[in-house]
Amino acid sequence: MTSQALSTGVGQSGAPLGIWGLLGVLLVAGILALFFGFVAVTSSFVLVSMAAAMLLGAFLLGKPSWNIWLVLSLGLLVAGVVPIWADYIASKAVWGISIMGFILMVSAFFGAMTNSRATIATPGFVWLALIFMLYAILATLVQFYSVGEVLTGFKRYFQAFGLLFALSWLTLGEQDMRRWRKFLVFVALVQLPFAVYELIELVPLRQSFGIPFLVPIDVVAGTFGANLYTGGANSEMATFLIIVLAFMLARQRARLLRARHVMFLAPFVLAPLFLGETKVVVILLPMMFLVLYRRELFARPHYAVMGLALGALLTIGAGAAYLSITKTTLEEQIEETLAYNVYEKGHGAYQLNRTKVLSFWAERQGAHDPVSLLLGNGLGSAHTNTGGHVAMRYPTYGIGLTAASTLLWELGIVGLTLFLGILALAWRTAERLRNDATDAMVRADAAAIQAALPLFALYVFYRVSLLETLSFQIVFATLLGYLAWMHRRHVGHASHA
Repeated sequence: MTSQALSTGVGQSGAPLGIWGLLGVLLVAGILALFFGFVAVTSSFVLVSMAAAMLLGAFLLGKPSWNIWLVLSLGLLVAGVVPIWADYIASKAVWGISIMGFILMVSAFFGAMTNSRATIATPGFVWLALIFMLYAILATLVQFYSVGEVLTGFKRYFQAFGLLFALSWLTLGEQDMRRWRKFLVFVALVQLPFAVYELIELVPLRQSFGIPFLVPIDVVAGTFGANLYTGGANSEMATFLIIVLAFMLARQRARLLRARHVMFLAPFVLAPLFLGETKVVVILLPMMFLVLYRRELFARPHYAVMGLALGALLTIGAGAAYLSITKTTLEEQIEETLAYNVYEKGHGAYQLNRTKVLSFWAERQGAHDPVSLLLGNGLGSAHTNTGGHVAMRYPTYGIGLTAASTLLWELGIVGLTLFLGILALAWRTAERLRNDATDAMVRADAAAIQAALPLFALYVFYRVSLLETLSFQIVFATLLGYLAWMHRRHVGHASHA
């Protein structure tokens, strides 16, 4: 199809490239030749990975569905477990997946610009996501510090946005979506064997290290990201599994999935929640159940009571498992949780916690620097691990502890407002689907997405994962992209018919 389009374009113009076109081709070819020659000479793994991703990406520009498969499979099953066995190449491997994600973004933009129908009925949250990305670039240029800081910051923020735009604007059929939905269920099921392995093999190993502030059981994170010497994405794995459970329950409620199938799958999906030390589960689980069954509280109270009772039992079970693992009492856990989330105790090795990190930012704002207050200090400026220039002013404080604090420092009040606005508009889109769509499956999935959105909103103030953890960003972008795809297919097309 690409060659046909190219030949058609040449035929229509009836003219060769011309001198400037030829010079442009030669210039690009020369730059690429120099780059690949430099790669061959240096033998740098980073450059080799980038070169390989560029070559593969050039091919995948014409095969966006293949690219989606690669980003999903590598991002959810490979990138998170590589640090366990080969930590020295983990960040490089993520760069390769990120490049494929940005190439997918290029495919989505090209499709939107060349197909007049591609953007018809695009929901507002997709446009706001695009505005947020453009705003981040402009705000960073205003507060520019260094090229390296900007590039790494942009990569962390937007490495999964290509999935969102591709699912929103590219021509993808129901068969593609069905396969990707099944794949995500598969990802949920494989968390259990990985979590068991991490619990049996890696937790004792980490206990033997004696590293200060290292919590050994944090490594129980399935395929979502673990490291022998630092933390793990255990909360991100748990959130993903709770979202999968929400989809199963929503479809069972709509009689699209039999109860016995839910009863068979649910233990495998939920088991990893009871293997790790993830306190936030006792908040996320009841939150998901309350949102999912909120309409039934008035329309079918007996049904809602059954669903909420199930949620309460699972929450109590998860809490009991956590207390058993940590060998503490409920009172001790409540006191400790309040200490490093609300009171003065710092989180881990940092001086600030999830509450104090916001008040610390507010105390350092004022009329003397309104630009930083509104626009922030630029992408990457508050990232401690890469030496962001603002983070280096407060090296032991952890100013980028959460997504909220990171957004405030890097993109200001405007940036945080735009990001939260994406979630708010996504909620409205899902609500419209629940009310207007005629397909029961679409209504069920929209209800499940609504149950997931408050979890992401909580995450903005809980961790920084939405801005830097690739596996969790893929879940976030895929969920929003799927919502946009359903809206355009089942609501937008109906209104334009």
